[in-house]
Amino acid sequence: MAASEVVGKRQTYYKGRITAFVILSCTVAATGGILFGYDLGISGGVTSMEPFLKKFFPDVYAEMHEKNSHATSNYCKFDSQLLSTFTSSLYAAGLFASLCASWVTQAFGRRTSMLLGGAFFMAGAVLGALAINVYMLILGRVLLGIGVGFTNQSVPLYLSEMAPPEHRGAINNGFFFFVGLGTLSANLINYGTQKIHSGWGWRISIGLAVLPATILALGTLFLPETPTSLIQHTDSVHKAMATLRKIRGTDDVQAELDHLIAAGGISKAAQHPLRTIMRRKYRPQLVMAILIPFFKHMTGIAAITFYSPLIFRSMGLEESSSLLSAVITGVIDVGFILIAMTVVDRVGRRTLFIVGGVQMLVTHVTVGGILAKQLGDHGGVGKGSAYVVLVLVCVYVAGFGLSWGPLAWLVPTEMFPLEIRSVGQSIVVAVVLLLASVVGQTLLPMLCHLRSGVFFFFGGWTLIMTVFVILFVPETKNLPMEKMDQIWREHWFWKKVVGEEEGEVEEETKDTVPNDMMI
Repeated sequence: MAASEVVGKRQTYYKGRITAFVILSCTVAATGGILFGYDLGISGGVTSMEPFLKKFFPDVYAEMHEKNSHATSNYCKFDSQLLSTFTSSLYAAGLFASLCASWVTQAFGRRTSMLLGGAFFMAGAVLGALAINVYMLILGRVLLGIGVGFTNQSVPLYLSEMAPPEHRGAINNGFFFFVGLGTLSANLINYGTQKIHSGWGWRISIGLAVLPATILALGTLFLPETPTSLIQHTDSVHKAMATLRKIRGTDDVQAELDHLIAAGGISKAAQHPLRTIMRRKYRPQLVMAILIPFFKHMTGIAAITFYSPLIFRSMGLEESSSLLSAVITGVIDVGFILIAMTVVDRVGRRTLFIVGGVQMLVTHVTVGGILAKQLGDHGGVGKGSAYVVLVLVCVYVAGFGLSWGPLAWLVPTEMFPLEIRSVGQSIVVAVVLLLASVVGQTLLPMLCHLRSGVFFFFGGWTLIMTVFVILFVPETKNLPMEKMDQIWREHWFWKKVVGEEEGEVEEETKDTVPNDMMI
């Protein structure tokens, strides 16, 4: 079976098919997304549990139970610097870890970084579950963050490199599917544990993070390294060919192997990847590595995921109702990620970006308008209006799950050539976690000061990013990663940036492939 990829005037043929071995390997690797998603869900849920707040954040607990209803604005009940630090500490640690993971992933392979990520996450979950003071709790969050930094940097690379080009979108989106599954699992666990009257429910919620971390760490021991990584850090062409034959289900892999060897030669010639990615010929990839994850956070999804239970409680819903609302949005998210996985390689990345962006923009403006009209500083809104907002949030989450959620991990990853792939993915993860940390520190103060205006704020950014996609993001579906440079030379804007170095890739390939790597 021949896989055909056509972009512009070029056509590349790779033999092979999607095999059960690839599906199994990528499924195990993609469970790394559960770690990130589980923490997103748990951190938002436990911070709405009264026993947790009473033990670690008594000031917030006191504000919630203030008898004088006019003492604190609805929008400011959860505005605590210490609570924000608890949430954002994971992302600050993950940012640092992702930069370290760049070197580990390139030097020792994708599996090593995945294994380290699982081990650190396990340690953080245990420490957090046993915490007896807020410092121990935050230290556990830091270890969780290091685990997230390593897994988020390595897992998307592993998936993209293992996948056949014509199925790369669906397989890579599996990472974000597991992120959504992790968030949903966390919301279900939170909904159950908040009913435990002993007050230990939050410990169970945090401690159960050990399970996905163990699955990832143990599963990684049995995974193969990607052919790309084998060529990059071991020079073992024969081992790479054997792996390629196994994952493609055919012996005729020479065309794909030749492209991997050529990319490996260029990668070895690039001694300083961070300096290399700053060159003009890689300017489009650098811009995408920064702006796509930046825009992902400016959709406002962190506001929904981190604090939706708190937001619904601010609107007057009870603790159990607010957590149940988070479960409902989690189900919607996972469902639409599945839809994205099935259509992304057929309709393309740009179409999903645009459709999801418009959907999120409309819901931001509508929710902001309802809250501006009905939710003041004191009192609450009617249950009818609260459930209307819940429906609109579900529509928003559906748009995110269809577009910026999975695509913000997929598109940058598949755009990087091998010589900058590891450092490029580290930049993506660093921006994701930096923005998550900033949002964690600023969202509650923003909610307190901007009130319903926070939804208009994110709505404005959603409009900007949708226009950016229309003008500057080229389509990448079905094109092999080793041939991705051509999309920039064919784009109306980026060809002006990289045009002066057109043809350089071919020349570098001829000059830098070592003789001992040729077959």
